Formats: sequence, C-alpha cells, structure tokens
Amino acid sequence: MKASIIVIGTELTRGIIQDKHGALISRELTRLGVHVSEIVAVPDDGSVSSVLSALIRSSDLVIITGGLGPTSDDMTRSVIAEAAGKSLVRDESSWAELLKNLGEKAYGANAKQAMIPEGFKVIPNPNGTAPGFYGYGGKTLLISLPGPPREMDPMFYSSVLPIVREALDLPDAERDEYTSFITAEAKLEELYESVDPSLDWGTRFQDYKISLYVAGKTKAARDDAVSRLSEMLGRHRIEEGGQDALDMLVSVLLERHATVSVAESCTGGLLSELLTSRAGSSAYMLGSVTSYAASVKEHLLGVRKSTIDMFGTVSHECAIEMAEGVRKLTASDYSISVTGVAGPDIDEGKSVGTVYLAFAGGDRKSESVLLPFSSWGRASVRRKAAVTAFILLTAFIKGEDVPEIVKSWNYI
Repeated sequence: MKASIIVIGTELTRGIIQDKHGALISRELTRLGVHVSEIVAVPDDGSVSSVLSALIRSSDLVIITGGLGPTSDDMTRSVIAEAAGKSLVRDESSWAELLKNLGEKAYGANAKQAMIPEGFKVIPNPNGTAPGFYGYGGKTLLISLPGPPREMDPMFYSSVLPIVREALDLPDAERDEYTSFITAEAKLEELYESVDPSLDWGTRFQDYKISLYVAGKTKAARDDAVSRLSEMLGRHRIEEGGQDALDMLVSVLLERHATVSVAESCTGGLLSELLTSRAGSSAYMLGSVTSYAASVKEHLLGVRKSTIDMFGTVSHECAIEMAEGVRKLTASDYSISVTGVAGPDIDEGKSVGTVYLAFAGGDRKSESVLLPFSSWGRASVRRKAAVTAFILLTAFIKGEDVPEIVKSWNYI
C-alpha cells in the first residue's frame, strides 16, 4: 500500500508551529508495511483541493488532518466529498452527539461538523466536537481526522490503525499500553531503544503524561523490556494502561472518603485547577491557598518567620509548614504543598527547576522531598510539579515511603 499524508493549517505553513502529525502517522504506517511517499502541509485556504485530487491518483491511502471545525475556512469535509464524487449528508449519530455536547450552539455554523460524505463511516472523537470519517474515493481509502493533537492522536491509535490493518488484511497486533510520567519524550525514546530496539515502541505526548505502546516478540519479552525501562526511571514512573496521575489520586481519595487541600507557590494554582477539573470534585477537594509572597505564607499559612529567615521559602522546612498550615486551615484529611523556582531566573540562590513538595495528613509524620527538575520553561516545571505531587500524595496516602520513592527516580 502506498500512502500520502496531508496536514492542514496555516500555522504550519507559516512556520508558527511544527508538524508532528505527519511524523507520527508516517512512523506507525511504516511499521505496518505501508510506504508513505509524501507528507504535504497546506494552509487553510482551500488549496487542499488540488493537492488531494493529485494524491488520489497516485495513492492507495490518503490521511488528512485538520480543517474539520465549524469556521468558513474549515473545508476538508466538502473537499473530500467532491474528490470522492459524493454529496455531504448529515450523520445522525454525530448530530445527536453534537446536540448533547453543545445544546443550542449546535445549530448554525457548528452543524457542519455532523456532515460527512455520503457512504463514509464516522470515526468517533471522544475529546472534541468534530468526528473524523473514512471511505473510498475510487480505489483510494480516504481518512479524515481533526487537527488538535489531543483529538487526533487517540483517534489515530484507537480507530485509524485498525482501519488500515483491515484494509491490508493484517491480523490485529498484540500491543501493550503504558503511561510514563515526568520523562521527556526524547529521553524516553533513547531509553527504550537501549532496552530492546527490536520491539516496536511508540509514544504519544500529552501535557501531563506520555502514552507508551509496545508491540512485537512475545508478551514475556515485552513485559521484561518494560520492567527494565521502569527500573531505569524509578518507582511509579511507568504505570500499566492509560493511566492519569490525577485520576489515580482521585480514585484513592474517593475510595477512602478522604479530603485534600493544597498550598501552592511556584505552581500558581495549577494543582488546585486540576484537582477541581473533575465533576464532583467537592467530594474530596476542600480548598487551597496560592501563597506567592512570603508574607502570605507567614500570615495565612502559619509558616514561621524564623523558618523563612533561616531556610528561605524554597526549602524542606517551609514546604512542610505550608502543608501543615493549609491542612489546619481547611481541616482536610491530607494536604500537599509546593514551593520552588519555576524560572526563568534563579531565586534564593536556587536554580530553575528546584521544587520542594510536602505531604501531611493521616496518622503519618509530614514528609518533604526535593525534585531537581530539568527545565524547559516555566510551564514545564509547573506541569512536572503537579504530576509529581499527585503521584507522591497517592503513595503517601497508601503508606509508602515518599523520600525513598524519589531516591529511585532518574531523568526528571
């Protein structure tokens, strides 16, 4: 099978953002034995029409990403329909889903998101309002997916790969899924290639985790390779399945009918935002204090002035007093505190990426750990701190030794 890939987006052709879809799709198709002959980026100006017409004549498979939104420059669905010689029709299941998600807003411009070429099939989009779709234009299999990575990536892995396998009459491959936390994608790729490069490894980057896929050889060989990779990274850095650090914490809190509170400094409220992002979060999240200034740490959280004077605000001692202070303030069962240097400049003589996390609650002595995160900017440090806080609080609640867990960690 000969394939071509079209990525649509003016930001791509102007160099504002870098295309990652083409590389991901090409890599996975190549693993299936599909020859990818072209990856073409086109702007949101309708030029995809002539490109698609040419590629249909030379390809067995064309995958298009982007251009499925409700705005006037989102023309992918109409271009594909025209190229396939089909009319656009409303898919009733997609329309019902659109109504459920958008209500009255589904009418008007948004209604076009439920339209697909006649005879094509829908690819569900669990993370957005625009479904994908696939079908044939002549002898060419056409697959259309939305552009946002958080929508496109899971749709490609869960739906498109099986569609292509069926088209090639290939058996379903045994593939194991894991989740990796706070490791850079490039470092993760370097490590798993050193473990066993003969396996088919694949990664999918997301803001707060990386999905890791392993295929090939036997189940025992895959398990052994992932076990060795996990040892390199440290405890709780790789979890089986499509895990999420926040969901794992919430699950433990709900199981134990426990509550949590948060005292934040360098994360600026990110932990609180994430903890309250789930429906029903009031069952476990009691409150938070974002204490950027030392005076707020002192007067609201009860951090002693002598602690700040002697150890600074970025320290084990301050972190523990922050955690204990917010727990006392909210009467929660458990609490987390975070204080550190998100950058871009050093603070209190400590380098960017220096983060202290503390945990209090239950019948346990409060614990604090230092995380010397590598920094790719303020947002990166904050995200790592939040994910780490959720992982380690889950372990703390379960009675694990948090400092020992952190001692096992590498490449953070």
